Amino acid sequence: MATQEFRFKPWNVGRGIVWGAYALVLLVAPLLFTSNLSLTMLSQMGIAIVACLSYNMLLGQGGMLSFGHAVYTGLASFVAMHALNRIGAGHLMLPVSLIPLLGGVAGAAFAVLLGFVTTRKAGTTFAMITLGIGELVYAMSLMIPEFFGGEGGVSGNRVVGKPVLGISFGPQVQVYYLLAAYTFVCTAAMFAFTRTPLGRMLNAVRDNPERVEFIGYSTQRVRYLAFIAAGFFAGVAGGMYALNFEIATAEVVGALRSGAYLLFTFLGGAVFFFGPIIGAVLMVLAAVLLSEFTKAWLLYLGLVFLFMVMFAPGGIASLIMMNLRVAAFGRLRRLWTSYLALGVTALTVLVGAAAMIEMVYHLQLNEALGPTMTFMGATLDAKGLDSWFGAGFVLLTGLGLFEVARRAFVRDWGEVQEEIEKEIKRREAL
Repeated sequence: MATQEFRFKPWNVGRGIVWGAYALVLLVAPLLFTSNLSLTMLSQMGIAIVACLSYNMLLGQGGMLSFGHAVYTGLASFVAMHALNRIGAGHLMLPVSLIPLLGGVAGAAFAVLLGFVTTRKAGTTFAMITLGIGELVYAMSLMIPEFFGGEGGVSGNRVVGKPVLGISFGPQVQVYYLLAAYTFVCTAAMFAFTRTPLGRMLNAVRDNPERVEFIGYSTQRVRYLAFIAAGFFAGVAGGMYALNFEIATAEVVGALRSGAYLLFTFLGGAVFFFGPIIGAVLMVLAAVLLSEFTKAWLLYLGLVFLFMVMFAPGGIASLIMMNLRVAAFGRLRRLWTSYLALGVTALTVLVGAAAMIEMVYHLQLNEALGPTMTFMGATLDAKGLDSWFGAGFVLLTGLGLFEVARRAFVRDWGEVQEEIEKEIKRREAL
């Protein structure tokens, strides 16, 4: 008589710790940062995390470069605002807490409609179609005021009905915890999607579409289903946006918003699941904090993007994972001097370049205030030769030293990687 064998898969303790820490951060963050600005920024980070992760379902997991992802977050925001107004008028019996979920349904519906056209092609053609649809929807936002509200957009009030257990969603902290719950659930759901057969097949479509077709799967259908799933989570982000800001304008479907999703998802690291989370946090910090320090913040973002493409195309997440691998083999301490040299020389380059950029912006935008300006505690004359010579000297010196430090780092990094490969082979031979 055959005996039955039961095998149990052990718990992934490390993954449980990571998810527990993620939930703990979402819970504790408003207790550490209590100001209204901090709560607003934390809420925006939650919205951006869901939006960037949904975009990465297309870019990182499916290899679909989209220039119109804001269409689905933005249209869902408008649907959510209209629903919020109908709730306030008593025409729709729906709890305010379910508005983001309604936005997800709207995002999925628009993805069903528009995705059938866009996913029929792949590669550059797909990207151009999404760009065209994005521009079409943005143009329609000014042509159909009944839905989009014209230039003023659609506004509403999230505080409707009687409070339940004292929760009215009037205070920002209550809105934050609702958005944090959606952020955690959506993050977990999108991570689970990567482990499903559809998620695995989407990776196969990205890596080798010809083989996928050969074994009997339709690459267009796989892309279409993934597009709908991404549209749903993008719609949830749009509903969260409407609930947080209580207004939706034409800007939410514009190309600038779509470009921001692309840029910061890439900066965070599209090849790793947690990369877009890093990019989403950076997006909010750049839009809220960096824009307060300088009017040239978009130029700085462009330069950072350029350097990331040149030196770290895998994004910040890839840098973290590579160094974690080095640390796991006990070799990270050999690189700290190289990292220090790279950091100091890169900071020197940044200071020199920033001084020149700020002087140019001062001459263009603040000429009425005179040529004198303050930069990092130093007084600069935007029309003076000495200031320009000093900034250029710092920039060129920093570039030269950075190149020397970079070459030394490449040499040390190569040696460390060779040692790690030898150690791996030694362990395999045991």
